[in-house]
Amino acid sequence: MLYSLRVENLALIEKEEIEFTEGLNVLTGETGAGKSIILGALSLALGGKIDKGMVRDTGRDAYVEAIFSLDETEEKRLREADFEPEDGQLIFSRKIKEGKSQARLNGETVPAARLKKAGDLLLDIYGQNEHQSLSDPKKHLRLLDEFVKKDLDPVLEELAPVYKEYISIKKSIEEADIDEAQQKRDISYYSHVSEEIEEADLKPGEDEELEATYKKMAGSEKVAKNLSEVQNLLFEGEDVLSRIGESQRSLAAISDYDESVEDLGKTLSDAYDILESFSHELVSTAENLTFDPAEFDQVTRRLDLINDLKQKYGRTIEDIYKSKEEADEKLEQLNDHENYVAGLKKKLEDTSKALNKLCEKAEDIRKKGAEALSEKVKESLKNLNFLKADFEVELTRTSYSFSGFNEGQFMISTNPGEPMKPLSQVASGGEMSRIMLALKTVLASADDIKTMIFDEIDTGISGRTASAVARELKKVSVGRQVILITHLPQIAALSDRHFLIEKSATSDSTVSSIRPLSEDEIIDELARMLGGDVITDAVRESARQLREGAK
Repeated sequence: MLYSLRVENLALIEKEEIEFTEGLNVLTGETGAGKSIILGALSLALGGKIDKGMVRDTGRDAYVEAIFSLDETEEKRLREADFEPEDGQLIFSRKIKEGKSQARLNGETVPAARLKKAGDLLLDIYGQNEHQSLSDPKKHLRLLDEFVKKDLDPVLEELAPVYKEYISIKKSIEEADIDEAQQKRDISYYSHVSEEIEEADLKPGEDEELEATYKKMAGSEKVAKNLSEVQNLLFEGEDVLSRIGESQRSLAAISDYDESVEDLGKTLSDAYDILESFSHELVSTAENLTFDPAEFDQVTRRLDLINDLKQKYGRTIEDIYKSKEEADEKLEQLNDHENYVAGLKKKLEDTSKALNKLCEKAEDIRKKGAEALSEKVKESLKNLNFLKADFEVELTRTSYSFSGFNEGQFMISTNPGEPMKPLSQVASGGEMSRIMLALKTVLASADDIKTMIFDEIDTGISGRTASAVARELKKVSVGRQVILITHLPQIAALSDRHFLIEKSATSDSTVSSIRPLSEDEIIDELARMLGGDVITDAVRESARQLREGAK
């Protein structure tokens, strides 16, 4: 679950740290106090997009940090997705400056996309406008698949490579659909490719050897020139060896007068021997250095041929020969075109049968899941004051895809006697929020996501419906963590932890703060939510009764 959220220098917040709990965490405050900033900060910490306007103009960086405490199931799920929790925790953080950010996961710098991937494994966020997704039938099948995930995923894993092969065969059949003239042109082309590569008679590693030889030969002129210069400097005219010899004789003449001179003579003698040996090696190297123009031309032309083939057929000799193999395969197909196409069609038929069988298997799982989901959603809708609502998942067939051949659409009737219609044609915004909550309630039992976040799911509802939504949210929070922003006292009264977000202003700045409320302070906040600016004793008593009734 989300243990804590730290926010610095973001929007109206200077510096705040919030510790959440298991169960129902409620955030309330007056309109404009900055409630949505908290969820915006969490979204940033989990890799969301940066809004430049969110960073306070203080000259300091913005910083957000979200710490998740993990149970064994969450740790396992993260490790399977190539994440490494430490000490039962995963720490998300982002530092933001001038529209750029540095993302970290447990202190290690990572792309923001990796934060999002990890966050998706730990929580489910329902934003104010998410109910709009229910208007898109493509989302309906995804929600159904989420409900039957454990049974469906193994089938889809088996289906995916078969569908990939099916598409590949279809493409090959389309490419093979050519007339006689095109067939002749293709035969001519691939024959040329095969013959050109075969005639080149390339050897593995030949290009590297030739390049080394070319480099050596191309530089031989400069090598010869520099060797000659060294020879002239050291050994022509009054050469170094002669001078050392004269120096040796001068030292020998005085060696009887000073013993140390004898040591100098020995050193000089060693130097003479070294230079003499060097002279012989220099001459030998220069004599062995030859440049054959004919050989150089041959090397150059061979390299030009290889490089030309590389430009046409691949970056390496291995790639070039692979192109020849492909050309030979194409020639075989073209020279036996009718049998080749017939073989492809037979292969497509067999693959289609296998693919259709797997699609039917996926469909059967979806049909059973659709019945179960429909019944559970109907029950949840009743709890949300849709007393006579009917709901079902309508499955139809379409073309093959990686997910099978099904499309899905949610159908609903909110009043007795009304026919079932697509969800987008029936529900209002407030109804959509409740329907989404019903779906989330049902789907929560089918996955392992322990943290659910709702941003003003109570939009457009009041009275008995508000109470019904409150009870359903409380039910969802049992055994998991629910964090929500609300304007309704019926929902706030059920909180396990209640946070108040307040805005204060000075002459030069406006800031928002957040703090957990004591039990007495919760009563005060509920009274404000019930009575507005005027809080009477009667309103306060109503707030107390509302809170006590929720326990």
